[in-house]
Amino acid sequence: MTTLLESPVLWVTVTFAFFLLGKTLYARWRVPFFHPVLVGIAGVIGLLVLTGVEYETYRSGGDIIAFFLGPSVVALGLPLYERFQEMKRQGPALVVSILAGSLAGLVSAVVPVLLMAAPDLVVFSMAPKSVTTPIAISVAEQLGGDGSLAASFVVMCGILGGVIGPMVLHVLGVKDQVAFGYALGAASHGVGTARALESGRTAGAAGSLAICLNGVATSIMAPAVVQLLFRLFG
Repeated sequence: MTTLLESPVLWVTVTFAFFLLGKTLYARWRVPFFHPVLVGIAGVIGLLVLTGVEYETYRSGGDIIAFFLGPSVVALGLPLYERFQEMKRQGPALVVSILAGSLAGLVSAVVPVLLMAAPDLVVFSMAPKSVTTPIAISVAEQLGGDGSLAASFVVMCGILGGVIGPMVLHVLGVKDQVAFGYALGAASHGVGTARALESGRTAGAAGSLAICLNGVATSIMAPAVVQLLFRLFG
């Protein structure tokens, strides 16, 4: 039994099983708490606790899934390629939007934790929450944060944005597919873009573009913006 619980194949299978369960539930009822990513995370954590299996043991299988993170992000470039001319026509507006979105992401991450007097490590790790994981880890470590903690914040931001983001945009009356996808991609990276793809290829293309541009903008802006916010609110 112990050997089985230590098998990477088992934990890959378990992860996919919980994800498919969440996908089935979400497709049927569209309840935010049934989002596949959320169900997958909750299910795996619950099973690890029940079985007493250490995270490092799970990671032996989880790393197999993580390997495909890079190719899956690259694959998001396909809808962008298909809608490139449409995105190009709106280039100036999208550039201005991503600068504003990147700034908003940094401010919304840093100011609340500064006001709560959180440790600097948490502040620096939280700052790049709205960009994709590899970039967030790099930015956080350059600022003085912790890469693992930054990755956790990125995941939480992605789930929250993917679940709540579409409802917020609906309430605000955002119907344009480019604006819809761009907002989700800029605020909640891959998870948001995956959700945008459910609304159509144009929204998915906009989300893919937002991931790239927001990663670049945040990498450039983060050091100066975080330092300024520390002076104002620290």
